[in-house]
Amino acid sequence: MIYVIRHGQTDLNKERRLQGRRGLPLNEMGIKQARNVREELQSIQFDIILSSPQERAVQTAEIVTGETAMVDTRLDVFDLGEADGLKTGEVKMAGLIPDPNVYNGVEGAESFVKRVFEFMSELENDYRYKNMNILISGHRCTTGCIGAYFKGLPDDGNILKFSSDNGNYKKYDFK
Repeated sequence: MIYVIRHGQTDLNKERRLQGRRGLPLNEMGIKQARNVREELQSIQFDIILSSPQERAVQTAEIVTGETAMVDTRLDVFDLGEADGLKTGEVKMAGLIPDPNVYNGVEGAESFVKRVFEFMSELENDYRYKNMNILISGHRCTTGCIGAYFKGLPDDGNILKFSSDNGNYKKYDFK
C-alpha cells in the first residue's frame, strides 16, 4: 500500500502564502497534525519512507513513522521561482501556476508532472508485486500529482484536486 501524506502546516500555509523551495519548517499546528497521523497509522509498519527534500516534508515523514526518511529530489515541491512566499491573492497566475512571464524561475507544469510520474513509474516497477507499505511525504502539488498518476490526468489539468490538506494522507495501491 502507498500512503501519500501532505506535510503539516507551516507559518506560510497559515498566512496563505505560496510556499515553494524557500519554505519553512512545521509550526506547532503542523507538528500536531503529523502526530495525529502517526496515531492513525500506528499499526502500519512502513517498509520504505520517502520524502521531498524540503524540511517540512522530511519532518512530517519522520514524525509519522519515527524513522529516517530517504529524500528523493523528484518529490520536491513545484518551483515557484520569484512567486515563492507571496500572498496567494496577490500572485498573477497563468492557469494554476504563477505566470512565468511575470516571475522568473517558475517551473514548467509539464516538466513537474514528468519528474513525479517518472519517480512513481520507477517505484511501481520496483515494488508493484511486493507486499510492502510505502510512505511518501510531499506537498500539495506532489501529492496531487501522485493522485493523478493513479487516477489519470484530469482534462482540466488541475492535479491539485487529488491532493490532501496539510497533515492528511491518501492511500493507493499499484494493483
